[in-house]
Amino acid sequence: MFDPAQVIIFNELLSAIAEEMGIRLERSAHSPNIKERRDYSCAVFDSQGRLAAQAAHIPVHLGAMAALVRALIPVIEWEAGDAVICNDPYLAGTHLPDISIVSPVFIGSRLAGFVASRAHHADIGGASPGSMPLVGDVFAEGLRIPPIKLNRHPDVLELLCANSRAPAERRGDIHAQLAANRAGVSGLQQLASRPDFDDRVSQAIAYTAALTEQAIASIPDGAYVFEDRLDSDGLSADPVPIQVTVRVKGARIEFDFTGSAPQRPAGINATLAVTESACLFIVRCLLDADAPTNDGCRTCLTVIAPEGTVVNARFPAPVAGGNVETSQRITDVLLGALAQAIPNRIPAASQGTMNNLTFGGWDSALDRPFAYYETIGGGGGASANGHGTSGVHSHMTNTRNTPIEALEYAMPLRVLECRSASPGGRGRMRGGAGIRKSIQFLVPVSGTLLAERRVFRPFGVAGGEPGRPGRDTVTVYGKTRRLRAKGRFEIPADGILTIQTPSGGGWGRQ
Repeated sequence: MFDPAQVIIFNELLSAIAEEMGIRLERSAHSPNIKERRDYSCAVFDSQGRLAAQAAHIPVHLGAMAALVRALIPVIEWEAGDAVICNDPYLAGTHLPDISIVSPVFIGSRLAGFVASRAHHADIGGASPGSMPLVGDVFAEGLRIPPIKLNRHPDVLELLCANSRAPAERRGDIHAQLAANRAGVSGLQQLASRPDFDDRVSQAIAYTAALTEQAIASIPDGAYVFEDRLDSDGLSADPVPIQVTVRVKGARIEFDFTGSAPQRPAGINATLAVTESACLFIVRCLLDADAPTNDGCRTCLTVIAPEGTVVNARFPAPVAGGNVETSQRITDVLLGALAQAIPNRIPAASQGTMNNLTFGGWDSALDRPFAYYETIGGGGGASANGHGTSGVHSHMTNTRNTPIEALEYAMPLRVLECRSASPGGRGRMRGGAGIRKSIQFLVPVSGTLLAERRVFRPFGVAGGEPGRPGRDTVTVYGKTRRLRAKGRFEIPADGILTIQTPSGGGWGRQ
């Protein structure tokens, strides 16, 4: 048996290591996306690759990062001081801009565990600035890095920087990740030197597993089916259905995505690791906020995701948007299914998109190229407990909105407005409002927009009304035109891009 108080104390010690890694990464990074938006994640693993603790970072990163560590353990000859870099989406990754660095932690000659950091880099090559293009395969999305010991092969960093439109920024951000990992190794060495370390980790995982079993057992047994759709794949106007059957029996839960659309020729495909991350996120949300987050969350969970579909794409399908957009719709369909069983515990749909904006060009004032990536918040779904939050990132993302001052300082542009817009769906509890953001570029730029919920609105729950869809426009020489929510754009100097993000659904009848 375990003492819950001791488990919680030990979990806080483990989590503090991951949090310290995150602080080191944030303060050392060069790009606004990592330094200001906090688009990164850090976690701690035991020697078996089980997630021991994580910081309060990005859900889609953290679930997939555990799969990456487990995949690397048997194929790497681990030595003290190693820093293994990898961004391959098909090796338990997310998408190419997310670069992971994994470091082993040794106590003498004993391998005690691992620490890992994952950060979204604003450009790693590919067909368009920001490395989020709508292309036909993963090869055109950017530079793909297999697992390599960066400490043994430092020239790999030069190769990475040579393929980026912002090489100095890439170098600085990679060094920030290495600094974060060094902090994690030092912290975990101190904790893992305790003779009861392995037992404590196992107890924490068993405790979370017991809490997860209790949470699932509280859901009525049954099969709950729900379907929602992505607006399109960006190449055609055809919607992309995602279907799930959630089966609950006792303390076990199964998420079956049979019936979801086949993988598409554009980058809205998700890898299996991304789909499993969304499923783990939903299971974790069923627990109390103070429950430890570790490998115990997965012990009662089964995921069925047919290969060759948008929720488990085959190589070399493009996957840039699967991590950011399809993961959100997977979350929505899971919530929609569970709302049939436990409506008082499930919120309405939030904005259901990350509104991915990438652009780049030539900064004439500094005489150098630039590239930028950000996501933009929107409306949160209402719940039985209150109205939805306005202008926030929700579910599979957990970042900040980029501060205007930081964006204008780093890039040749002006932010003309950033305000609340798109009122949320009505209901007993109203959904949160979206954001309206207008950017005037001071130099010509090319870029991509990868967004959702411009056609299919975020759904309400328990009789609440759906939220409002988003809308995107470009104004050039006084003329305004509608912009496709998925696609590439070219905007001349003084042109204005306006993104209005979706609002959240309402909960309950008025």
